[in-house]
This record gives sequence, C-alpha cells and structure tokens, in this order.
Amino acid sequence: MKYSYNQNRTNVVFAHMKDVNASFKDLGAVCTAIRYRTVPNAMEILDDTIYRGRPILYRRHNAHMGSRTELGGRKGRYPKKCAQIIKKVLVNAAANATNKGFEPEAMFVVHAAANKTMIARRGPSKGAIFVSGGTYGYMTSRRSDLEFAKVEIGISAMDDKVLGQAALSKMKMFQKAAQKRPKPKAEAPKKEAPKRSLITKLPAKEQPKPAALPEKDATHTAAPAKAMPPAPAPAPEHKKPEHAPKEEHKAKEEKVDK
Repeated sequence: MKYSYNQNRTNVVFAHMKDVNASFKDLGAVCTAIRYRTVPNAMEILDDTIYRGRPILYRRHNAHMGSRTELGGRKGRYPKKCAQIIKKVLVNAAANATNKGFEPEAMFVVHAAANKTMIARRGPSKGAIFVSGGTYGYMTSRRSDLEFAKVEIGISAMDDKVLGQAALSKMKMFQKAAQKRPKPKAEAPKKEAPKRSLITKLPAKEQPKPAALPEKDATHTAAPAKAMPPAPAPAPEHKKPEHAPKEEHKAKEEKVDK
C-alpha cells in the first residue's frame, strides 16, 4: 500500500481504509483534529465526538457553516460517522504497533490524511425528466454522483528526530494542553427502574395485624374445663297404622250388601 507520508518511515506504523462511503472533507477535518496528538488523547477526542457531541473545527470547506461556542466562535460541525471510521483505523494502527513491539500509549499520530479516490457516476434513469424552473420545456434531471475516500493514519514515537522540529513542537504543545485539561467528573450511577411485567397486579390492601396476647406466667394454673350439657334424647318415632288385610275388607262389603 502506497502512503502519502513523505518522511522517513522506519519507526512509523501505518493503517489505512479505502473505498470509504463518506465525505472526504469531513474526514479531513477529523484528521486535522487528531494530528500530532498522543494516541490516548486522539481516542478521547473521537469518543467525545461520537458519544458526547463534541464539535470539530473546520478550517476549510466551511462556507455557510454555523459557529460553535465550544470552539470559541469558530465554525464547526459534528461529523459522528467520520469519527467512527477514523477511530477504527486508529485502533488498527495501535494493534499493528503492538505486534511490532511498540507501546501505542506512548506514541503520537504523526500522519493523518483523507483523500478522494473514486467517483461513481450515477445518472438519471432513462426517460426521467422534470420541468426546469423559469425556462420553457423539459430537460434531463441532474446527476447524483457517489464519491469514495481513503483514510491513512501513521503513529510514531516523539523521540524520532526525522519528524522535524515543527512536528515535535506541535506534539509538545498538544501534550501540555492535554495534561492541563481537567478530567470529567465521574457521574453517579443511575438507579435502574424496576422491571414491570405486561400484566400489572394491584397491590393488596394491608390488613392490621392482631395485637399480641400477653404471655402467661408459669405459676398460673389453667382454668377447669366447663362440663358439656347432656345430649337431648331422640324424639320417638311415629308409627303408621297398619291397614287390615284385603280379605277382611271383602267380608265387610258382603255384609253391607246383605
């Protein structure tokens, strides 16, 4: 892989990513923000941009861009997508340095660049037309091209004399600024809300507990049990009158006929 770093590359560890679907202008602004800084400080800047909404200064390509209070009134944006891409490349560069026997925590970002590589021409579909504003007739719609970019990052130690005095002075300046920067206060852990089931149950009403009975002394004798009343006698059964046999009824009927 050919890199655009023109200095001595003996002690420089590189990493790159090509064919990136992102704006090379935003990538270049993020690269400028982390150049000549330590690897931990560069990771902190990228994390703040991704998760905490830290703006990035735009020195170029900033026409009609709003100013930011965090940048002292200078123009900037929040390129979250590009910060995530450059963070991946920086992590790869730190891993390459570890494999070569270096300590990435004590190294600086000496090279960070983003360039446009390829343009995919995308024209309108056949027969697509639209009415142009203020003119007579129809015209073909405009093209919407897709641009790809390449990101390069190189890290090295500050003791290397080949980097030059200008680069070394910037490294020392950024290192002092990072040491003076106050560390953010640790946030108190947030209490998690209790998990609720889909079926909510109403809390049962609390009933008053019965009062506790006083304890009896050991010398206290138990009261004698009351005698149970005698059980009532069963009621006499009523016997049904026995009916005369059928022969007697027939004899009585014959006497009546006579």
